[in-house]
Amino acid sequence: MRLDQFLKETRIIKRRTLAKQMCDEGFVLINSKKAKASYEVKIGDIIDIYFKQKKIKYRIESIPQKGTRKNEASEYYTLLGEEYYE
Repeated sequence: MRLDQFLKETRIIKRRTLAKQMCDEGFVLINSKKAKASYEVKIGDIIDIYFKQKKIKYRIESIPQKGTRKNEASEYYTLLGEEYYE
């Protein structure tokens, strides 16, 4: 599954177009490297996402199918940490 699709299906980022834009601008890292939206995610990958005032780190636990339910979305990743900055 593509990175932008994974971020949308798991509801980490609300819209796929926003996920793609964040990848293109370098705000999303996979295993500490800049990632393209077309990157095929794998179980165990570490995702770092830089938002305006915080960085959030996730580990992929499984790959969702299309049409993931809202209450199941968080089963596909583990939150490893949040870091706030100025």
